[in-house]
Amino acid sequence: MKKFFSFSLLAAILMAPVAANALPRSEYVERVETCEAVLQQFMASPETAIPADVLRRARGIIIVSQIRAGLMFGVKDGFGIIMVRRPDNTWSVPALLAAGEGSFGIQLGVSANETIYILTDDATPRLLFNQRFHVGVDAKAVAGPKAASNEHSNLEILTTPVLVYDRSKGLYAGASVKAGYLTRNDDANRSLYSTNYTLPEILYSNWVTVPDEVKPLINYVSSITN
Repeated sequence: MKKFFSFSLLAAILMAPVAANALPRSEYVERVETCEAVLQQFMASPETAIPADVLRRARGIIIVSQIRAGLMFGVKDGFGIIMVRRPDNTWSVPALLAAGEGSFGIQLGVSANETIYILTDDATPRLLFNQRFHVGVDAKAVAGPKAASNEHSNLEILTTPVLVYDRSKGLYAGASVKAGYLTRNDDANRSLYSTNYTLPEILYSNWVTVPDEVKPLINYVSSITN
């Protein structure tokens, strides 16, 4: 019975990208709310809180929630959001992303993984416009300094295109990171915002009506980055 459950769970994860187009809008609202909760939990813990100087410099933020499952091979699949700081210093609405990673090797069990990427320039978010974005490959990524640590937030670290924050132990500030891939999810965004606009317009224009469900996340990100 346990073996059947494991195969069923893995099959569901593998099929998730295919089935994503059929999800109701409420599922996408829940994903935004989940990402808001992840960010709040990171900021509430001294061990994972992002320093104020990092947040003030942020030009974009990506919040990802993933599940890793493994039998004979591992699969990491999940979702995320991206927000960018616009030229007038306001934050965009959150745009939905798909996130995943596959790796071969013997792995057992299921685990959750939550990661926050702080983007330090205006060019990196645009890598998601036309391609799958591999963190640490398409743009350099390092572990970001933690608010409660004694790690020095030097300029070299703070200007790395992607600063990575997760719940893993042992990563020190400045250590190189490769963390899977992210892709735009235009179908999900069409459903969430009732629009045919795609990622560039959603992030960088004022053409999308902001639904009430995403305002708490926008307000929270604005409050911690100013």
